[in-house]
Amino acid sequence: MNRQAQAVVLLLFGGAILKVSLTDLYLRYVKEGLRPLLIVAGAVLVAAAVMTLWYSWRNSDDHHHEPRVGWLLILPVLGLLLVAPPALGSYTADRSGTLPIGDAGSDYPPLPEGDPVAVGLLDYASRVVYDEGRSLAGRRLKLTGFVTTAENGAPMIARIVVSCCAADGRPIKVGLEGGPVIDAPAGAWVQITGVYSTTLGKDPVNQADIAYLKVEQWQPVTPPKQQYE
Repeated sequence: MNRQAQAVVLLLFGGAILKVSLTDLYLRYVKEGLRPLLIVAGAVLVAAAVMTLWYSWRNSDDHHHEPRVGWLLILPVLGLLLVAPPALGSYTADRSGTLPIGDAGSDYPPLPEGDPVAVGLLDYASRVVYDEGRSLAGRRLKLTGFVTTAENGAPMIARIVVSCCAADGRPIKVGLEGGPVIDAPAGAWVQITGVYSTTLGKDPVNQADIAYLKVEQWQPVTPPKQQYE
């Protein structure tokens, strides 16, 4: 592969990074705070590619032409540029154990005002497992996640928790009991309103605790801009 082909691949790769980082697509792969670094990285790659192309054309008589088959390396880069993979979802949740809940080491603060009050799945599961629901008692709760399926076929909701990027994503799952049947396909995003349940389950994948919610009502919702917790 000659220097011009290398520069074109670099240019397309940098362009792909800029494309996702200048829109909300980057939220499918990394946490929100990493956007500035992605923009800088993409700009540096594009600048390096442009400089390489300029140098190569300026000195086109000073090097040998390599086999053209090297240009085929552009195809996967074009795929990345033109087809954006979706965010992690129900496929990952079905095949991965729920995130083990770590002890916060202190009392959980009261929930914010509101009826129902919006609570993240990880926050809810932590309060159930380590606070025994004390900070949840007497409150109506609103949880948002995508539908996944328990071992017995019952619907659950889940979100993917990331520390840095999708590569380290792990699902946090919440079981559902009572209330109307959640009639939505796997992967569909729903908003569940309910109250704290004392039920605790076990994830068959890794035997981690799964918190449950007593469902009062539910509705389908549009996937949020930030799908990860």
